[in-house]
Amino acid sequence: MSGTCPYGPLLAAGAAGISPFRRAPTSPERRFAFQGTRHGTEETTLTTATGQRTFDSLDPATGAVVGTHPIQDAAAVRAAVAEAGTAAAWWAGLDRAERRRRLLDYKAILARDLTRIARLVHEETGKPEADATLEVVLAITHLDWAARNAHKVLGMRRVSPGLVGANIAATLEYLPLGVVGVIGPWNYPVFTPMGSIAYALAAGNAVVFKPSELTPGVGVLLATLFTEAVPEHQVFQTITGLGETGAALAGDPEVAKIAFTGSTATAKRVMAACATNLTPLVAECGGKDALIVDADADLPAAADAALWGALSNAGQTCVGVERIYVVDAVYDAFMKELTDRAGQVKAGRDYGPITMPAQLDIIRRHIDDAVAGGRAVLGGTGSVRAPFVDPVIVEDVPEDSSAVREETFGPTVTVKRVADVEEALEKTNATAYGLAGTVFSGNTRRALELARRMRGGMTAINSIISFASIPALPFGGVGDSGFGRIHGADGLREFARPKAVSRQRFALPGMNLTSFTRSQKELDRLVRLVTFLHGRRR
Repeated sequence: MSGTCPYGPLLAAGAAGISPFRRAPTSPERRFAFQGTRHGTEETTLTTATGQRTFDSLDPATGAVVGTHPIQDAAAVRAAVAEAGTAAAWWAGLDRAERRRRLLDYKAILARDLTRIARLVHEETGKPEADATLEVVLAITHLDWAARNAHKVLGMRRVSPGLVGANIAATLEYLPLGVVGVIGPWNYPVFTPMGSIAYALAAGNAVVFKPSELTPGVGVLLATLFTEAVPEHQVFQTITGLGETGAALAGDPEVAKIAFTGSTATAKRVMAACATNLTPLVAECGGKDALIVDADADLPAAADAALWGALSNAGQTCVGVERIYVVDAVYDAFMKELTDRAGQVKAGRDYGPITMPAQLDIIRRHIDDAVAGGRAVLGGTGSVRAPFVDPVIVEDVPEDSSAVREETFGPTVTVKRVADVEEALEKTNATAYGLAGTVFSGNTRRALELARRMRGGMTAINSIISFASIPALPFGGVGDSGFGRIHGADGLREFARPKAVSRQRFALPGMNLTSFTRSQKELDRLVRLVTFLHGRRR
């Protein structure tokens, strides 16, 4: 793809969900309501056998069982966190170079088993193996960066004390938190959680990972492979289960921080669980990202990028393109480019099924709403044919439509004609979300200014989601898209605590200011010094 990120949109959004495809229940059966799904509540049938509650992970395209996993209750979570606490003390006590070596060993193991991991991602999410492969590759590059840069970012450094503190030596370093809990999504089950796991491990923490109910096997495999590099302690372990398992992790008093990916509504419930123990949280909660096409943009490249951003992974990408605003002068030419290309993309061949079946109802509702207020250029309500959704493009959709205001998380996109890029930017920013966006323009200065003013944590120019392939860049949003950052130096610091130390090297004569023996003469000297240093306007 010309001018696009080679890895495509490999970032996530989506809390864990439960597929309704289950094996026929056997007696005795129990039913549980899980409310940690991305877009609502689903109900599933669970069976009790040999005293152990289990659930199945399934191929969303066929309903075939991929694996069966235990539902770990609060007691099991407590035991895992306690074990992680012991591991955290050992891991933090290792020399930084030794931690780096172990993490690079883990990276090599992931690269060795890349095909195996990608195959499992394909089976549990339904996405093409090629896309799963790209996801794993990108996760590996982030792990490599975190391991190699942790000491430079977090290690002890001297800090200038200033003239007033000339007799003080000051240092700053970032210390591990302890046990970090990661609650991951299903749409990018390797790349997204590894954006927290890798950086937390590199910062010296132990990690307890709760993967989505739809992709537990991927989470188990990631932790299993880690033990090859670090066999001594459970520094990185995976727990499996439903909503109760994630709630137990978020509410455990020994967890030092939670990294969560999911909906805004679920993030609020996770925050409530964390609040009991004042556990800090980094939350990525999805988006409604827009792509702006300027009058002098490369239209074939912009259409190609917009199409990938909207349709890849069946549109199940938090930083995917859901809205397009095109300057009037090039609108018709852009639409021809977009629709001609979209007509060649097929669900089930170029992208997979909708991974979480309950999402189909939301996608259908948004398509109905869009078509009722606008004009379908490609596809329509009939495009929803479970478990797949064919590409849908609708133009002239009212800005107050749910298809424009709410996250759809499907292979659909709305397109709007605007007078100029200022109108495009105004409409782009008129949302509660603020995650990412894209600008296509031939004017570099104008593109940079638009990118800076676009509400959100990341903006790509003349490329699609290219920030995902740059480990040094932080990732995160504002507003309903969440808070905190993963990736880059900010991501490393997100999983560490700053420790400041000041040491008096010698006493300043006649300046003993922090003593009850302080004289007026000493205070006068201080005032004269501060006036000399700071009293002149510039």
